[in-house]
Amino acid sequence: MLAFYWPWLLLLLPLPLLIKRINIDSAGGHLQLPGIATTMTHSNAVNQKVSRKRYWLMWTFLLLAIARPQWLGDPIELPAKGRDLMMAVDLSGSMQIEDMVINGQTVNRFTLIQHVLSDFIERRKGDRLGLILFADHAYLQAPLTLDRRSVATFLDDAQIGLVGKQTAIGEAIALAVKRFDKVDESNRVLILLTDGSNNAGNIDPEVAAQIAAKRNVTIYTIGVGAEMLERRTIFGKERINPSMDLDEEQLKKLASITKGRYFRARNSEELNSIYQEIDKLEPVSRDQLSYRPKSELFYWPLLMSLLISFLISLQQQWPNQLWPKIKSSKEADQQ
Repeated sequence: MLAFYWPWLLLLLPLPLLIKRINIDSAGGHLQLPGIATTMTHSNAVNQKVSRKRYWLMWTFLLLAIARPQWLGDPIELPAKGRDLMMAVDLSGSMQIEDMVINGQTVNRFTLIQHVLSDFIERRKGDRLGLILFADHAYLQAPLTLDRRSVATFLDDAQIGLVGKQTAIGEAIALAVKRFDKVDESNRVLILLTDGSNNAGNIDPEVAAQIAAKRNVTIYTIGVGAEMLERRTIFGKERINPSMDLDEEQLKKLASITKGRYFRARNSEELNSIYQEIDKLEPVSRDQLSYRPKSELFYWPLLMSLLISFLISLQQQWPNQLWPKIKSSKEADQQ
């Protein structure tokens, strides 16, 4: 169905006539419009009525473009049941440690999170998703929305160190609780992924978790990082634990306070296991919503208006070269 975003602008269609009337009254019966006056002076071959039609067409198409014509598709009903899931992802400097493997290729921790969460986001049909990025501080990247594609794009565009080098877990939890307060009561879940311990921000994670529990927010914490990594030194191979900074006890406690669960993600398989736990949550009923897809069409009338304007400019620049030839050819055909 064709519709206009600003249909009231079409009421301006007779505006040139009003301006013409005002100019005639103020000029004592003479109308002076620069464009038309020039055309009338330099082009005897163009009929006055035809010239006016060109200006009217240009004005009409321009007004149609400004009114923003849109094509509205058939209504699409959105899922009436779902969950509210907020994902808080650690972007501290340690996330660039390359101790994860995807399809036989060694990658850093954040790349693994992006890979697994992208698939997780795609599966969340009917769920509202949000994204928080945290390091020195926590920032809301995407509010709760049914637009899974936008959330996935925000996650793909994130960069390690974008918001600092440290880890403010308490701020991430507090920000998630604050955002949940802005939506109706629902099955509220926070998925917090980190590879370290709280060493930044001014909010204690356990205090934030207690507030989350009072607001019916369930926290699932995920500790990311391998337990063993081999690296070459001048003395040969050396085995180290790259996850020494991971505070598993704190993450377990945060999950326990909110009746959630702690996951240890040493690889992509363990990280994927969160799917089954989230799917056990019973979806919450919502009011039935629908939307109609829109396609913008303003560029077509705008293009026509510019084309007519271009032709009028040609008429003014070469009045005795272009238009007389056209007229003479028509007269020759008639003879």
